[in-house]
Amino acid sequence: MEWIGVIVLVSSFIFLLGIGVPIAFSIGLSAVLTMITSMDALPALTTMAQRMATGLESFTLLAIPFFIFAGQLMNSGGIAVRLINLAKVLVGRLPGGLAFVNIMANMLFGAISGSAAASASAIGTVTHDRMTAEGYDEHFSTAVNASSATIGLIIPPSNVLIVYSLVSGGVSISALFIAGYLPGILTGLLLMGVCAYHAYTRNYPVDEKVSFKEGLATLWKALPSLLLLVIVIGGLIAGIFTATEASAVAVVYCLVLAMVYKEVKWSDLPQILLRTVGTTSIVMLLIGTSIGLSWIMSYENIPQAVTESIIHVSDNPIIILLLINLILLAIGIFMDITPAVLIFTPIFLPIVTELGMDPVHFGIVLVMNLCVGLITPPVGSVLFVACSVSNVKIEKVIKPLLPMFIAMIVALLLVTFIPAISLWLPRTFGF
Repeated sequence: MEWIGVIVLVSSFIFLLGIGVPIAFSIGLSAVLTMITSMDALPALTTMAQRMATGLESFTLLAIPFFIFAGQLMNSGGIAVRLINLAKVLVGRLPGGLAFVNIMANMLFGAISGSAAASASAIGTVTHDRMTAEGYDEHFSTAVNASSATIGLIIPPSNVLIVYSLVSGGVSISALFIAGYLPGILTGLLLMGVCAYHAYTRNYPVDEKVSFKEGLATLWKALPSLLLLVIVIGGLIAGIFTATEASAVAVVYCLVLAMVYKEVKWSDLPQILLRTVGTTSIVMLLIGTSIGLSWIMSYENIPQAVTESIIHVSDNPIIILLLINLILLAIGIFMDITPAVLIFTPIFLPIVTELGMDPVHFGIVLVMNLCVGLITPPVGSVLFVACSVSNVKIEKVIKPLLPMFIAMIVALLLVTFIPAISLWLPRTFGF
């Protein structure tokens, strides 16, 4: 019976996406159609509604709207320029320094805002014209901005890791947050390596030397923004608050900071709240329909069937992990990251845990895989944002983006087969 469910689920989902149905509705309708193969239409609709409602009744999920609100405040609060100036002080003197600045600023802003698209927009808006004016190829600078913007989904706070914690059955959000630091930094360093080689072969300029006094002043201006990471992660490590409580603290801190910077007025808050509600609604609808889909997959024993099929391919853990990575990379090309995490975590998590892989380790590997899809057409939402900001055509960015792909996949393979990269920090702090 499970293979009938697989056929109905996959075929209906692909068909609905193919005719342009939004992904949240495609997920929900394909789940209902699969339920109808096992029960009558009325019980199927009732079950779907119940699963969506009960699935969203989670204290953990409260962290998502709070972090989205904090990100919107940061987006409007002049944070991007301060972080770019700090990055220029730190790496601007290196060959291809502006490309390094773009990567480091995206790592810092993405970590603070928790949104890859927001990071690509905010940082790209400031850096693109400057890089073009100094002789950088505009398609290369767009590729740098798009690829580095995804690192913010690995370095906490990350809404995607919160979603993974929910669907994985309660993997510690604090452990996931701390586990993302070293993989995110590794990815950033590898992207910088690509940029350094490109800058050396093209003889790109370096920034002028910054005086010690000017460097300290720049650091002082950016320090309040960076303190958000210290407050959130420090509070989690010290056990002062949970991840959900940390998200509320982040909102209060970002609001105060935006007011101090005088970049956000009280009259701006209704519009910021409206954007927050809009984004939260989309995310929650995706989560609700995906939870319903996850239930019917479990009811039809689809995860078990897929597990048996993959294990029958090989009993070698290395081969199985490579196969899972390939599947996830392919999935990321056609599906956005949040529904992909919700749908495929229940399928692949039992397989990797049977191989002895830590669920925290797999969560980071899963997100790193799907981050590649964010800069890969046809879905490639972050790539679209980066190209829109730079006003360049996507097809022109693909060639300079290829070395970035390779760097991200090398980072992925290192994290996959060297568990200590993601697990050393959580274990050091007792998670």
